[in-house]
Amino acid sequence: MTIKDTPQQWEIRATETPFVGNKTSVRTDAVVMPDGSVVHRDYQVHPGSVAVLALDEEGRVLVIKQYRHPVRHKLWEIPAGLLDVPGENPLHAAQRELYEEAHVKAEDWRVLTDVYTTPGGCDEAVRIFLARDLSEAEGQRFAVEDEEADMEYARVPVEELVRGVLAGELHNNCLVVGVLSLVAARAGDGLDALRPAEAPWPARPFDA
Repeated sequence: MTIKDTPQQWEIRATETPFVGNKTSVRTDAVVMPDGSVVHRDYQVHPGSVAVLALDEEGRVLVIKQYRHPVRHKLWEIPAGLLDVPGENPLHAAQRELYEEAHVKAEDWRVLTDVYTTPGGCDEAVRIFLARDLSEAEGQRFAVEDEEADMEYARVPVEELVRGVLAGELHNNCLVVGVLSLVAARAGDGLDALRPAEAPWPARPFDA
C-alpha cells in the first residue's frame, strides 16, 4: 500500500458564506456522506501561505517573536505570510516575506515541505521553503505596523529549536514542521535532494 494523500471531492448539495473578513471567510457546505446522509461542515476559507526556514552558514535558523492574539501568546516563528494574489508564485511570495519581515535575502531556495495547517476546520495550505546563502537585503527596511512593529529577532541553532519543540516550549506550526523536516532531510538524502523552489504545488497552483 502506498501511503500518499489523494484528492477527492464529495458531493456538495448547497453552500453559503455567512462571514466574509478582510483576508479570510467562513463557508458552510452541505456535504453528502458515504451513507447518503447530508451534514453541514463549517470551515475557514484561506488564500494560502508561505513560510521560510532561513538557515545561515553557522547552522542557525532566523526566527521572529510575534504576538498572536487568538492564542494570547508571543510565539517564536519563522518568517511567513499570505499569498496575496490568486495564482501568485509562492517562491516570489516567500522572497518578499523574508525581505519584509527580516530584511534578508537568500541565493539558494528549495521546497522543504507542504502542509495543510488545520484541515479539519480550514483549507489553508502552506509551502515551507528552505533558504540558504543568506545576506542582508539592500535598501531601507520595510515599514512594519500593528503586531509586526513589536517583533523580536534571533538566530538560533537548529539543535536548540528541536529541544524547544520536543519540550513543548515552541508551538508555531510552521516552525515546528519546518525544523523537524530540516532534521529529517539532513538525516535522509540531504538538503540538496529537496524539491526545487518552483516545484508544482497542487494545493495552490501557480504560474512559474
